[in-house]
Amino acid sequence: MTGFNLSGWALRHRSLVVYVMIVAAIAGYLAFFRLGRSEDPSFTIKTMVVQATWPGATAEETMKQVTERLERRLQETPHLEFLRSFTRAGLVTIFVNLKGSANSREVADTWYEVRKNIGDMRHTLPAGVVGPGFNDDFGDTFGIVYGFSSDGFTQRELRDYVENVRARLLQVPDVSKIELLGAQDEVIFVEFSKQDLATLQVDRAALLGALQAQNIVRPAGTIQTGKETISVRVSGGFGSEQDIAGVNFVAGGRTIRLSDIAKVRRGYADPPQPMFRVNGQPAIGLAIAMRDGGDILALGRNIKAAMAQMTANLPIGIEPALVADQAAVVDSAISEFMTSLLQAVAIILVVSFISLEIRPGLIIALAIPLTLAVVFPIMEIARIDMQRISLGALIIALALLVDDAMTTTDATLNRLAQGGSKIDAATFAYRSHAFAMLAGTLVTIAGFIPVGFAASSAGEYTFSLFAVVAIALLVSWLVAVIFTPLLGVIILVPPGQESSDAPGRIFRFYRTFLTLAMRAKWLTIATSLVLFIASVLALPLIPQQFFPSSDRPELLVDLSLPQNASIHASELAARRLDAALTGDPDVDHWSTNVGRGAIRFYLPLNVELPNDSFTQAVVVAKDVSARERLRVRLERLLAEEVPAAVSSVSPLGLGPPVGWPLQYRVSGPDVERVREIALKLGQIIASEPRAKGVNFDWMEPERQLRIQVDQDEARRLGLSSQAISSVLNTVISGAIVTQVRDDIYLVNVVARAVDEQRISLSNLRTLQVPLPSGRTVSLSQFATFAYHQEHPLIWRRDRIPTLTVRADIGGGSLPAALVDALSPAIGELRKTLPASYEVTVGGTVEESRNSQASVLAVVPMMLFVMLTVLMIQLQSFPRLLMVISVAPLGMIGVVAALLLSGRPMGFVTILGILALLGMISKNAVILISQIDAERAQGKSPWDAAVDASSSRFRPIMLTAVSTVLGMIPIAPTVFWGPMAVAIMGGLLVATVLTLVLLPTLYVSWFGEKGRVGTSAQSVG
Repeated sequence: MTGFNLSGWALRHRSLVVYVMIVAAIAGYLAFFRLGRSEDPSFTIKTMVVQATWPGATAEETMKQVTERLERRLQETPHLEFLRSFTRAGLVTIFVNLKGSANSREVADTWYEVRKNIGDMRHTLPAGVVGPGFNDDFGDTFGIVYGFSSDGFTQRELRDYVENVRARLLQVPDVSKIELLGAQDEVIFVEFSKQDLATLQVDRAALLGALQAQNIVRPAGTIQTGKETISVRVSGGFGSEQDIAGVNFVAGGRTIRLSDIAKVRRGYADPPQPMFRVNGQPAIGLAIAMRDGGDILALGRNIKAAMAQMTANLPIGIEPALVADQAAVVDSAISEFMTSLLQAVAIILVVSFISLEIRPGLIIALAIPLTLAVVFPIMEIARIDMQRISLGALIIALALLVDDAMTTTDATLNRLAQGGSKIDAATFAYRSHAFAMLAGTLVTIAGFIPVGFAASSAGEYTFSLFAVVAIALLVSWLVAVIFTPLLGVIILVPPGQESSDAPGRIFRFYRTFLTLAMRAKWLTIATSLVLFIASVLALPLIPQQFFPSSDRPELLVDLSLPQNASIHASELAARRLDAALTGDPDVDHWSTNVGRGAIRFYLPLNVELPNDSFTQAVVVAKDVSARERLRVRLERLLAEEVPAAVSSVSPLGLGPPVGWPLQYRVSGPDVERVREIALKLGQIIASEPRAKGVNFDWMEPERQLRIQVDQDEARRLGLSSQAISSVLNTVISGAIVTQVRDDIYLVNVVARAVDEQRISLSNLRTLQVPLPSGRTVSLSQFATFAYHQEHPLIWRRDRIPTLTVRADIGGGSLPAALVDALSPAIGELRKTLPASYEVTVGGTVEESRNSQASVLAVVPMMLFVMLTVLMIQLQSFPRLLMVISVAPLGMIGVVAALLLSGRPMGFVTILGILALLGMISKNAVILISQIDAERAQGKSPWDAAVDASSSRFRPIMLTAVSTVLGMIPIAPTVFWGPMAVAIMGGLLVATVLTLVLLPTLYVSWFGEKGRVGTSAQSVG
């Protein structure tokens, strides 16, 4: 090629190039240590939680008057994918889920729109509705969790110490927020006897009003003198329960002290708020979240240093325990990946030194760290942290980036062998291969386009794979055309006569085999086609998987009691689990969340909202093998010890959270009909032996005591429904009268009946209801009692009642396999459904399909970019068709490798296969360009194909072998293993076929004789 030669420019400005190399090395070294460290790449949880309460309303009233109104407005939300809500009596929770195509900026703007739209329609909600409130921090990850247990301290004393620790830790750099777990709010109970109040003729409303009036905070004015301003304060505010007990009030013409007719005591919320337990002991947790872009390793060190100082000052009896330590997990993961990276570098260098000898191998050895040194600062500028995806991408890129350096070095050696000078040899590679290499690099990057632009959560999760590979490959091309020629001039020497002789048995065998294949061209083409068709037909034999389970040692243990279960029942189930875990040799430590799910200590965690009937434990085993042993034991034990609970024992997952692996949604307008269909569906799923623990997200009804008031009789007595409900609420659950301002806390003062009168259902009949006249009358005089049933909660999806049938999977099976097995029976069920009812696959399979669809939607863009780059380089339709014909042949090796290794076809594997198209196309482009260059020297198509293939055999095979061997360190890993195996098998087979089939196709098209002396651009 004529014109500007970038390699020649580098050789003419050696001092500048050397200076840039030194600066790049230093910048790379510094950037490596400045890059953020995290376990998983940050991706936006595109979910907002909207909650509202309507105290006293039934579930049906709440759904029709609150849920329906809110959902109608929320359906106008931009980028909305679907709404999902559950409604309880007096409580509605709506999950607003956005499409995967919404980027982080659009998500933030959308949450603002949600707040504004709901604010605009809030006045249309029924009177008495509290809220709605919004939670758009649903995706915050609290990677470090401490649990504080105590011996000999009250809950309040422990909380005081924990609050002090929290205040100190908020000052640690990179801490964004800290949440308390399991803290029980203090309450001052004023408990009275109904009979005593009736006997003494005490007006309950007047009593509560007196308490509120004394404790109110109101300004008493200010006095301004000539010199100063003096504020006037009125005493009387409550500071403790003693102040409340000492309140005097007038009743029946007498002055009565509150402590004479009521028991005033300080306690904790009743029923309890969600509880937190550590290693079987009640505790208060501190969950620490890191700011975006922070370094979790630095945060972990700083937190431990601060905790060491504060622990020394804690009294004996209060013990902090590190429950979740993402810093240690990340440190271990990065250490393992760095080891894998160094192993990959070592493997590639060994291959280079063995195949290219010492001096050429030394150039490759210098090109690799130089490329990485440039990549790290660019990663820092692009805010790409060191995490699971970017580290794996570096290893994949490492295996690819040696291609350009090897091609340049090989071309330089060949030119030196032909007698060229060092300068001529160093610039020859740019003249002959630079643009073919650039086209191949761009084609390889294009293969990763579906990774970078897939509009889904999974695509966002794996985006840094595209970014890092693209950066590394472009940098590797620049290194190959600027730095490598300079290194070649300094290091390389003309090869000796002995090295330019017979190239060896492998090379001679290849040349002979290629000649035979080209002579039997139709057999070669037919054999390749048959192998490709066979691989496509064998694809269904490969098990399908979305994302694998994590290789972390944690187990999530879920216990779901019937939905009307109290938090006390959940606590009892948690104690049974604690007893089972205590002393287990495979358990390192564990924490239990009663009445809620674990806080998001791990980004892909499927978080469960507070629910009295739900308990979730995070059990940390001593290692992965111990985790699997423990999993089997816990599944058996929970089935025996807690049979009333739906239990699930599972490792942490990778990728976007999906919950239960096997899910089907049943939706329709009538709730009872939806339940009937779901029961039939549950029976079908339960008939599959591999499905375990079939359950429903809502199903069983709960008892409800309805008090039917004779309104005529009540009005005759001077009573209203509001007055009756107020009396009942105060007696049964308790009513908040006022608040005591105690240090940093606000302590509610709750008035209620004494225990024996409050808990007994039979006492309700004799409950004395005060009348406006001052007398009292029993509730049974104007009301009747009856039990009814209603659903404790109802889930809806896009305003349609939806019941999800869920199950776990046993026997090592994958969700897609079970969905395929159940498909015929469920298909028969679908035929019997009315038009407005449907059964839809959910869970892992649905998320996988959506993610794959988002990838396939970008494939046309990938193909367009590839074809455009190829056409610009080749400028010939026949040559373009040859490359397109060779590119898919990698599927032969992919299918064979996955079937032989037993690895599944997952989301990341599919991304690897698409990227493989670019890798194969790169080799094909450079080979065709070499054939055209040979023809431009006057050779026939046959001779040009044989000579060019022989010339390119070593660099192409060395690159393929380096790539395959370089992926060995990540092949055993859970996340990258299937992708690595697929690329290794596909690239190896495709490389061999490219070196054999492509010359055969070329000769078949252009014939054995061609025009002599034509240019590479005009041939054909």
